[in-house]
Amino acid sequence: MISMDKVTTGEQLLSTREMSDSAIAMLDEQGTVVGWTWAAEQLVGYSAGDVVGRSAALVLLTSEDAPTASVFIERCRVHGGWSGTTSVRHRDGRPLVVSLRISMVRGQDGAVGWLVSVTDAGMLSGDTVTGSVRESLLARVPIGIVFRDLRLRCTWVNDTMESHDGIPAERRLGRGFTDVLSGPRAAALEATMRQVLDTGVSSVHTYRSWLAPGPRRDHTFAASIFRLQGADGRVLGVCVINVDVTESRRAYERLAILTGGSVRLGSTLDVMRTSQELADLAVPLFADYVAVDLEQSIPFGDGHPVRVGPADRRLPVFRRAGLASIHQGVPESPWERGDPVVMPPTSPFTDVLRTGRPHLEPVLDTAEGTWFDQDPARARKVRENRIHSLMVVPIRARRTLLGVAVFVRTENPVPFQEIDLLLAEELVGRAALSLDNARQYAREHTAALALQRNLLPHRLRGGAAVEAVSCYMPADLDNGVGGDWYDVIPLSGARVALVVGDVVGHGLHAAATMGRLRTAVHTLADMELSPAELLTHLDDTVQRLAEEDAYDPDQTPAVMGATCLYAVYDPVTRKCVMARAGHPPPAIIDPQGRVAFPDLPAGPPLGLGLGIPFEAVELDLPEESLLALYTDGLVESRDQDIDAGMRRLGAALAGPADSLEERCTRATESAAGRAPTDDVTLLLARTRALDPGQVASWTLPCDQSAVGDARDLAAGRLAAWGLERLEDTTKLIVSELVTNALRHGIGPIGLRLVRHQVLTCEVFDAGGCPPRLRHARAVDENGRGLFLVAQLSRRWGVRSVPGGKIVWAEADLATSSEPRRAA
Repeated sequence: MISMDKVTTGEQLLSTREMSDSAIAMLDEQGTVVGWTWAAEQLVGYSAGDVVGRSAALVLLTSEDAPTASVFIERCRVHGGWSGTTSVRHRDGRPLVVSLRISMVRGQDGAVGWLVSVTDAGMLSGDTVTGSVRESLLARVPIGIVFRDLRLRCTWVNDTMESHDGIPAERRLGRGFTDVLSGPRAAALEATMRQVLDTGVSSVHTYRSWLAPGPRRDHTFAASIFRLQGADGRVLGVCVINVDVTESRRAYERLAILTGGSVRLGSTLDVMRTSQELADLAVPLFADYVAVDLEQSIPFGDGHPVRVGPADRRLPVFRRAGLASIHQGVPESPWERGDPVVMPPTSPFTDVLRTGRPHLEPVLDTAEGTWFDQDPARARKVRENRIHSLMVVPIRARRTLLGVAVFVRTENPVPFQEIDLLLAEELVGRAALSLDNARQYAREHTAALALQRNLLPHRLRGGAAVEAVSCYMPADLDNGVGGDWYDVIPLSGARVALVVGDVVGHGLHAAATMGRLRTAVHTLADMELSPAELLTHLDDTVQRLAEEDAYDPDQTPAVMGATCLYAVYDPVTRKCVMARAGHPPPAIIDPQGRVAFPDLPAGPPLGLGLGIPFEAVELDLPEESLLALYTDGLVESRDQDIDAGMRRLGAALAGPADSLEERCTRATESAAGRAPTDDVTLLLARTRALDPGQVASWTLPCDQSAVGDARDLAAGRLAAWGLERLEDTTKLIVSELVTNALRHGIGPIGLRLVRHQVLTCEVFDAGGCPPRLRHARAVDENGRGLFLVAQLSRRWGVRSVPGGKIVWAEADLATSSEPRRAA
């Protein structure tokens, strides 16, 4: 039984506007135009006289590579029609981007024809829901088509029409409208058809119909009526396009809500949070339960992208990232967030992973012999929670498979339909963009973190000068890895250099720049430069690196800058010389627990090129003093200024602690709870002092007797230290260094031996020219002294000091001199 009630035509029903404004054409079985509408003439510029009786290729095909009309119709015959976005040719030659739909209709005696509906794609944009989605919704809505002649007898009809009003085609063909339908509402629709025949103005008639008993018996339909004309302008009849907008209207409303709510998707670069947002948005809007499973490498940004592949490829491992349900506690899920998810080898899930196409199962089949036999955990949950309808949608971006989203209905008795699948695909597609951005960022963050950790020192060697520990914590995922670095560099004479720096920016560029600057600092430290001189050379290095990047056409210029604190501590004199370039001052905690931040000239940050010299400060540090070098991420945040952070750091370091590690942990934990915006780096060094018995120094006259005296003095001290095995080597080294000072220096000569992890021999002279290692020729009488020193020592060098220079050489305490002498 069918009864119809007129409903409000102003209601926003999906497809009514699009169908009423569509250009309609009727083609015969070979693709020849047999009917044309006034709307078609308005859209493409051709009148009925221009196209009726001619091939549809005149309008539909716009390029030389396009198939012929017969080939195109054959493709439609195989698939029962065609829909999508394409181009048609306007009469003036310009192409038009349109939404095209071709549907098959049947006539008497088995005849076949085609209805062509063309809508300007520009109409489908500018509303609450994007044009592409509206177009997709229209393309997927089943439409009923009826052609009637001037007496309103049915001449053509498609198969869908029977599902709309329950009247089979054989009963409809050749009969008038009121011959198969009766009642006042049928008469009203017939009157509308006659009005369209008379005026040529298209009309939309909306009505409700009760087709069959069920939970939702009433359906809302929109009937769009068009007048068809022949080649001579003669009226041929009307075309009625019937659209069931019951579910379409609900889907349209839900999609409008999703469009507004989807702005929440991707609010952060956390893939787990975005996955949960996706699940929360879909429940209970159109699903009772949603699970989002991501390929396990996605949250961490490691591993290779997963591509959709053939069936013989091994399936990736997935982890549950999002869960939402209308039921408390999500009883439908066998897995919690973060748990690995089992994918049976033969199931809709694996089919989706291998093909990349979504899966819709309106009525879920859980009988024996199905894929549920291989997945008892899911099967039990399905039966316990009365899951009856299922959709599985792949999460894809850039041809990469990120995961799958599962949509389920339990309490809602209506099975999922194609329109629901479209909504799910639209929502998942938007989430996929956010997830892919988060994945790309996570990959860069992981790579930058790995690069930075690889470039930072793996262990700290404080030698006899300091005991050192460090702590490094990268910024959160939103801010990324920065360019912090720290170092403890052993220097000659038992001294040690302490370094902390911070490169401007985050990510791979900052981490790579940090590695370059750390290498530069090591090189400059080996040159035995003072802290102020070292920062001056490092400033030049940063400027050169920035200039190189600026002139590289393949690289985007980036602002390069850095801050740095460089300190040198001498355990013999217990003096510490330090300088800084725009970096926070160090904290010094004396043995009694008093905290001080020395008044150290700030200096400009590295790379600015201001030409302002750096200034160094020399401090006397008692033994067991604690030096804390840090980056601003530890003491500064959006909600706290740097002075308050420095006071908090000082309080954390001054408290009692059993070890440096405990102090380091306590200092970094004091910053917990703040919104991290930068890396946190802390380097702690407890100073040591060498016992006076470990150092021996003498002043020698500037004459030839100095060489012999130096050898004897060195031999006597080695004997007192129990290092007789080093006597021969040390006497040779001392002899060559003192001889070099006599020839090239002026004034008294200083000799010092320092016993720590190694034995250091130092010779001071007032000459300013540093010695150079050279390769003497066979006929040369000089030039072999430093060559012998280099062969006999583990390393040697020269450093400038007030009043002159020191040439030094080191020998291993536990190594015999015989191998060196043999060398």
